[in-house]
Amino acid sequence: MSKRPTYDQLRAEVLKRYPDGVTPAGISIDDIVQLKLQNTYSTHLDIAREMAGVMREDMAAYDADHGKFTQSLGCWSGYHAHQMIKSVKRMRGTAKGTYVYLSGWMVAGLRNRFGHQPDQSMHEKTAVVDLIEEIYVSLRQADEVALNDLFRELKSAKEKGAPADVIETIVQRIDTFESHVVPIIADIDAGFGNEHATYLLAKEMIKAGACCIQIENQVSDAKQCGHQDGKVTVPREDFIEKLRACRLAFEELGVDDGVIVARTDSLGAGLTQKIPVSQQPGDLASEYIKWLDTEDITPANPLKDGDVALQKDGKLVKPVRLANGLYKFREGTGADRVVEDCISSLTIGGADLLWIETDTPNVDVIAGMVNRIKEVVPNAKLTYNNSPSFNWTLNLRKQVRADWLEAGKISDGEYPEAELMSARFDETELGQEADARLKRFQYDISDRAGVFHNLITLPTFHMTAFAMDELSKGYFGENKMAAYVQTIQRREIRNGVSAVKHQHEVGSDLGDTFKEMVAGERALKAGGVHNTMNQFENVA
Repeated sequence: MSKRPTYDQLRAEVLKRYPDGVTPAGISIDDIVQLKLQNTYSTHLDIAREMAGVMREDMAAYDADHGKFTQSLGCWSGYHAHQMIKSVKRMRGTAKGTYVYLSGWMVAGLRNRFGHQPDQSMHEKTAVVDLIEEIYVSLRQADEVALNDLFRELKSAKEKGAPADVIETIVQRIDTFESHVVPIIADIDAGFGNEHATYLLAKEMIKAGACCIQIENQVSDAKQCGHQDGKVTVPREDFIEKLRACRLAFEELGVDDGVIVARTDSLGAGLTQKIPVSQQPGDLASEYIKWLDTEDITPANPLKDGDVALQKDGKLVKPVRLANGLYKFREGTGADRVVEDCISSLTIGGADLLWIETDTPNVDVIAGMVNRIKEVVPNAKLTYNNSPSFNWTLNLRKQVRADWLEAGKISDGEYPEAELMSARFDETELGQEADARLKRFQYDISDRAGVFHNLITLPTFHMTAFAMDELSKGYFGENKMAAYVQTIQRREIRNGVSAVKHQHEVGSDLGDTFKEMVAGERALKAGGVHNTMNQFENVA
């Protein structure tokens, strides 16, 4: 984050206002300094501006070294994001290179007033904005709690007359404290309407803190999850207008480095809602139209009233149109359309990153498309969805099996494909090779396919379902309290998960500190000797 004033600098500034160290209200100078430092950002728009700079620095680092890719997990609450960043900081000592992904799927499925809905833009627009706001409120509170702990340590050291070097060490830890606030990549679906609606929603998302907006080239009113059938894309001119709408929203709000991820669903989308008008050969419209599935007009297949005709390759043809009025693309053209989508999004639409939605996690397939894009845009970079919609075990085992068959390492009868999910293959050479490729997947795809950012869209959806299933089976079954203690609490303690002290995690000590600031000895505090959180004082 940007350079904050140091403890000494802030103290000096406050003392300029109150030279004798006494405020009219009798408030401590150190208390004022603490609150100023705990308020790590003034507004969430400030967060958007700063996090955009963080992403730009990370993108430049990736261009220089493809090993420096970034990662995120999709979070459907502020608390999920809070715990994710705390865990990363505890493990690595820094959250650098870690983002939060905000999934439209999870907003639709879990965070809207209409109930659990499919990923079809059926949720309220404001639910996305509300979740961005919630995530940053939670991450900023994590800052407050952590800094409050440091200031309590500083106050205790001063009261005990600790040596100057001890005091200086604590102050240095305060000055070098790294915020829990990280970039959010926020899903705006297909823009929730026309280009003006996209612009208005993008502005609200940015004001809530989003430094990066991901938008897809599907039709807003026919939007489908990227891993479902029936996807309908829009002509490239239409999509470029929405990319420009997002850019204008960033520019208007002074987020000059705002990042736009242009997602294409063309690999799995075989339909379009309209045929754009071509003005000249080779323009965006003609390059889109050329992939349409068409039928020759013949005496046996004449033009009828209501039919649409196109002049194509010197003759009049009929585009194949379904009963619902949608037009079909030719089979097997998805990869070609993806490449053209991506090039136009980068060169004409001003996008910064690409997202290619795929049906399987195959590095070779993705790298093949990306290499074609890089022939035109050498520094093209991707965000890739390591999706839970893929059966990762089955896909990777199939890939290993196919490679080994081609190399003659195994015969066709070995490792039957219909049985590859069986647990009996877990410890076999094939199972272990598939797991090794799984572990390398993000490294391989970042190195070979230009993937700057690896994310998992729905991990906290599945994690919550799995964890609740495990706990419920044990607790409501035979194990009762042992189920909770053995599967959760004991592991929290032994893994150093700070949430085991749940009162502290949500700001109980922070509240006690503030009460002391305003009430002194009269403060009614929660953290006394009878607080049961003291049982965890020496274990986590």
